[in-house]
Amino acid sequence: MSIAIVGSINVDITTRSDRLPQPGETLHGHSYAINLGGKGCNQAVAASKLGGDAKLVGRIGKDGFGDIAAQHLADMGVSTEHVHLDETHGTGIAVIGVDANSENSIIVIGGANLAVDESDLDRSSDVLETAKIMLMQLEIPVETCQSAAKKVRASGGKVIFDPAPAPVHGLPEGFLQNVDVVTPNETETEILTGFRPTNAEEAAHAANLLREQGVAAAVVKLGARGVYFKDGESEGFVEPFKVNAIDTVAAGDCFNGGLAYALAGGKTLAEAVRFAAACGALSTTKHGAATSAPTLAEVEALMGA
Repeated sequence: MSIAIVGSINVDITTRSDRLPQPGETLHGHSYAINLGGKGCNQAVAASKLGGDAKLVGRIGKDGFGDIAAQHLADMGVSTEHVHLDETHGTGIAVIGVDANSENSIIVIGGANLAVDESDLDRSSDVLETAKIMLMQLEIPVETCQSAAKKVRASGGKVIFDPAPAPVHGLPEGFLQNVDVVTPNETETEILTGFRPTNAEEAAHAANLLREQGVAAAVVKLGARGVYFKDGESEGFVEPFKVNAIDTVAAGDCFNGGLAYALAGGKTLAEAVRFAAACGALSTTKHGAATSAPTLAEVEALMGA
């Protein structure tokens, strides 16, 4: 059950200190960590750790950060065969400051991610043509996402679109008509529809607005308040799983990786959304982005609890 992920690859440099510095101020911190990041990368790792055949399409720079990203991806079982080595642009990085209250400030340098284009899709045509599910996000150019979606659907695959980071200026006309499942959170839903849901009833209304734009299925995430879903055959609300959350940074990415894995495995939308919700919940019980993705055994244990 091949899952293609067309998206970003970052290296996250996370520092921890009692508080975040003021402009012009230098602080001593407690620790730092260098890990994988980027929504495409996180989602690929999430699907792979569950047992999915995840193939990542993207770019890294010909630099030390690129070496780190490639090694971490290989260690986590994600194929890097279709990760292009860009000799012009540096690897994407995120510099993250975290204080004692888990508040953070983040600076992202897109680097090679912003250069992902049609040539990358052409180099990966075999992956896109054979993918049962493709995941995409908005940390690469939206035009590349739109083209990838058309190619996958033309070959009979399904497309899951995570509209993050939130598209401030909206999406190109007709974009969602090339998407099978869209998975926005509250903020992204508001940008796409003009309406911000805060409960299940409002999420149902938002899902209808999204489906009017041409997408087959809408999955509206309300964070700790649960998830609403609707397609042409079913609709429902998944209550949040009860966990001890300590870090929510990768919850959305693990949700999407789990959704792709479940749909590729033949689950219905209702079954897949509940499975994905368990993946997202479990990711909040660990620190980190890609490293917080749960295993299949962990997800099954939580769902059976």
